[in-house]
Amino acid sequence: MRQGQLAQAEDVMVREVQAVAAKHGRGSVRWAEAQCDLGTVLMNCDQLGRAVDAFRAAASVDPGSDYEARKDQITYRMNLGIVLRLAGRIEEAEAELRQGLRERLAFYGKEHAGYGFGLEPLAAVLLQRGNLAEARQVVDETVDNFWRNGHERVATAIALRGEIMAAGGETGPLFLGLDQLPEHVVEQVAAAVISQGQGNPAVLTDLAAALEARLGPDHQATLNVLSALANTGHGRVDAIQRVLASYDRQGRDEEALMATLGLALAQSDSGDDAGALASYESAYALANRLRRPELVSQTLRNWGLALKEVGQLGPAEQRLAEAVAVARGGADRETLGRAGVALGLFLQHEGRLSEAEKVIEEGLSALDPVHPDALIGRSHLGAVREGRTCGCGDLPSTISDAFRDFVMAIPQDLLADLRVTIVDHDFKIDVELRREPAKDELERLNEVVQSAHAEFRRRITTRS
Repeated sequence: MRQGQLAQAEDVMVREVQAVAAKHGRGSVRWAEAQCDLGTVLMNCDQLGRAVDAFRAAASVDPGSDYEARKDQITYRMNLGIVLRLAGRIEEAEAELRQGLRERLAFYGKEHAGYGFGLEPLAAVLLQRGNLAEARQVVDETVDNFWRNGHERVATAIALRGEIMAAGGETGPLFLGLDQLPEHVVEQVAAAVISQGQGNPAVLTDLAAALEARLGPDHQATLNVLSALANTGHGRVDAIQRVLASYDRQGRDEEALMATLGLALAQSDSGDDAGALASYESAYALANRLRRPELVSQTLRNWGLALKEVGQLGPAEQRLAEAVAVARGGADRETLGRAGVALGLFLQHEGRLSEAEKVIEEGLSALDPVHPDALIGRSHLGAVREGRTCGCGDLPSTISDAFRDFVMAIPQDLLADLRVTIVDHDFKIDVELRREPAKDELERLNEVVQSAHAEFRRRITTRS
């Protein structure tokens, strides 16, 4: 799972659950442990519905008088509540978390950190439901609990409290007490705010100021929050410039290059074309100093695309062609593929179809078939072969073909054919089987297709 091989991770855990059931029996404490592990893998594979089933199965096992098993069961119920919230089943999530909190109170007592662990996800659900008054009450109790116990989990509770305070319209400082926490715990507060993914500019702005005061403007936690703020689009150019200035002060040239490319894109999006092109020129000089072909090629590619957008077609083609040439001299195949697709699309739109076809084909040969640039390149290649300079092919059909190829690559003796279409912006899947399946075979086939669906979406959305 850590290596990103999600379908394989899921398959390992499904087989483990089956082995534990055979050895210890369904409904045993060991079976509950395996179901929890399966739920964790499924949650990370974006199989939230099946993760709910796994955690619910784990929580349903009677631990009897076994102290450790009872403690584990309380955790399983908390995991169930959390994944229900992630799946958008908020009312169910609240019910499970309230039940879990009652169990924690009876097991740990109100002063124990174990009780605080049950408070925190309940506060998050109450925030999501818009019950801000109770959410604030619960999160304050959470912070107090962890603070009294000296537990580092206070970091995530403080992060959540900041989100709840902002949602309630509070204008004062959102992150009080950072000066009383060790530096590594303050870093955890920053990481928690970013990972919560709310993208609230007010929260990030307040936190950036608090971190700059506590840790300094060049601390990585401060820079991470500024980067997250830039990603919201709020004060984007200013935030990136602050990050870039820090990297320059520290002599972190590769990070400075990435920040400069981000600054150029932000300037372009804000209408400052002259500023964007100047930033690309600076980025190119820096990339050359680093002597990394993949970085030089990436910079040239982005610069060429920006020149095309402002109508400077001659310089645009020059930069895009240079990007391909530099990438050919390097070892990074993905960089070559992306540069080739970019140049090929440019040539297509200029009506130079025979040149475009060769360049796009070279680019596609270097890319993962489900890379976003590969999908766009395949769509455009279809249009090129039909003699079209625009229209750019049928992207939904291209995505459907790629998804079918991806699923068929998973070994499955039962599967004869699989047809994929896009209906209402989602995949419609029709399966043809070689024979009548047994119940467990049909269940496994459904799991494989669902896993492939989630994996395909993940690989498309995480590569840009």
